[in-house]
Order: sequence, then C-alpha cells, then structure tokens
Amino acid sequence: MPITSVTKDADALTMTVVADFDAPLRRLWDAYLDPRLLERFWGPPTYPAVFTRHDGYVGGRSEYAMTGPDGDVARGFWEWLSVDELAGFEVRDGFANPDGSPNEQMPAMRMVFTFEATPHGSRVTTTTFFASVEELETLLGMGMEQGMSEAMGQIDAVLADLASFAAGIGTATQLLSDTQVRISRIIRGSVDDVWRAHHEPALMRRWLLGPEGWTMPVCEIGAEVGETYRYEWEQVDGSGRFGFTGTVLESRPPHRSVTTGVMIGTDGPSTTDELTFTAVEDGTLLSLLITYPDADVRDTVLATGMTDGMETSYARLESLIG
Repeated sequence: MPITSVTKDADALTMTVVADFDAPLRRLWDAYLDPRLLERFWGPPTYPAVFTRHDGYVGGRSEYAMTGPDGDVARGFWEWLSVDELAGFEVRDGFANPDGSPNEQMPAMRMVFTFEATPHGSRVTTTTFFASVEELETLLGMGMEQGMSEAMGQIDAVLADLASFAAGIGTATQLLSDTQVRISRIIRGSVDDVWRAHHEPALMRRWLLGPEGWTMPVCEIGAEVGETYRYEWEQVDGSGRFGFTGTVLESRPPHRSVTTGVMIGTDGPSTTDELTFTAVEDGTLLSLLITYPDADVRDTVLATGMTDGMETSYARLESLIG
C-alpha cells in the first residue's frame, strides 16, 4: 500500500494523505495529468472512473463519472486553480449532476496535490480543505478516506506499466460511452508546436493528409469562437474530393479547442470535437474526445479506418516538429 499516513485535523478542517512510490517523479506527475492513466486509479476498484474532460491548466476543468457494480453512477468535476509542473496543482473538487453541472446540494472541496522526489522514488501529498466541520464529517461518513485509500492503492500498477508512457505506441482509440470516443497520441514536440501545427494552414497541409496519395487543397482555419473552418481533401489525380466544416465553440490556446463538425454536402450528422494538449514526459499528449449523435454513427465512422488514417497523419506531424 503506497499510503504512508492519513492525518485529519478538525481545527484546520483538513485531511492530508501522504503516499510514496518507487517510481520517478515525472512518471507520478504524468499519471495524474494523463486521463488514460488517472481513470485507472481515481476511484476505488468497485467504482472505476471515466474522464471525459481533463484540462490540466489554470482555468481548465475535468469531468468524470464513477460507475458502481450495480450500475449506479457518481459524477464529479475539478476546476483547475493552479498548476506548477512537477511540483503540484490545486483544484476545486465537487459533485456533478447528470448533465455535468455542479451539484449544489453536495459540498465541494479544495484539494492541493504536492509532488516531490524522494531518495527511493517520489511522493504525492494530497491535502483536502473542507468548508466546515459538518462538511468534513459528512464526506468522511460517506467513505471518503476509505475510498481514497483504495483508489491510491491502484497507482503502483499504473506506474509500473511502462508501455502507458511510451511515445511510440501510436494512436489509440477508446470507447467511453455509446456516443463518445477518445483518441489519444503522444506527439514528440512541445504543446506550443502541436497547437501551431493545428492552426497554421501551410503546416496543416503538410501533415493532415491521412494515407499517402492525398492532398489538402482547402484549409480554412477557424481560430476564434464563432468562426467557421473548412477542410477539403482530394487524391493527387483530383478524384475523391470530400471535406468537413464546422464552428469553433471554445478556444484556449495552446491547450484546448472545441469545434463542431459535419461532412460538406450532407445534412449531418454533426459531431462535437474536444481537442486537448497536455505536456508529458515524451512530448505532448493529444487527446481528442468526439461526441457522436448515436452509437450507430460512431461505429460507422470508426469502421472507415479512421484511427489508422489519423496515425499516419500524426506520425507525419511528428516528423515535422519533433
């Protein structure tokens, strides 16, 4: 068990959990910043978590759901208050309603995560600040201490999984729900460079091509909220032309953008694409959450070989900026 101490202080309205790991500091930090890894331990074994958003920057937000053995779902969110890479971060942690909005009927907490290297590996100290003695007692009565202990007991296995941190594993696709898919890849390059590669037309035309033999004659960027974009591709002989267009819903350079997307010349279906860039040990973690109208559309799109095409493009991107 990695937890070395749990201290509850009713006067200071805090609970402090210290956990030590036989792993490098960078690996421990990345386990908290990479949603693919965090969801493997954020929540006890009987209530595994799925993160549909995990920003990792000041002003950002994380959203997750933990599903119990009987199908009951507990939802939560983080509001990112501060981030000091490899040293710590602070979030407001709260309960959420089914639509993702804060559940004002339940208490919210401020949580401070402090990371440090140790002679034998690394340590994370998690201090939870409660608003009142009543809230502290309520949350401890709901099993918060036991749940955190069980959750953190799973981190060792995550840290030992070296393949999860390898930059060369390629593009991975995960089905998060009937309508949501997360596509992830670590790109060798800085967050700023990866953001630039997604927002400079001349550069995009060099890598966003899918399989060999295609060109991108139209690359109109939407940079600000409310602007539209338009991308079109065709084979080198001029045949097979198709494209997508959509609207920018959110833009937080260089970390996050949200757009809609629909194939040109059709009446749908439309998707929502949430793109997040996070600094990790081997470069930048690119995480794309796509929300489809239903499972049939999701499966139809995935069956086209979309993941393989994206891997070809991302490998090409990496060669340009890595």
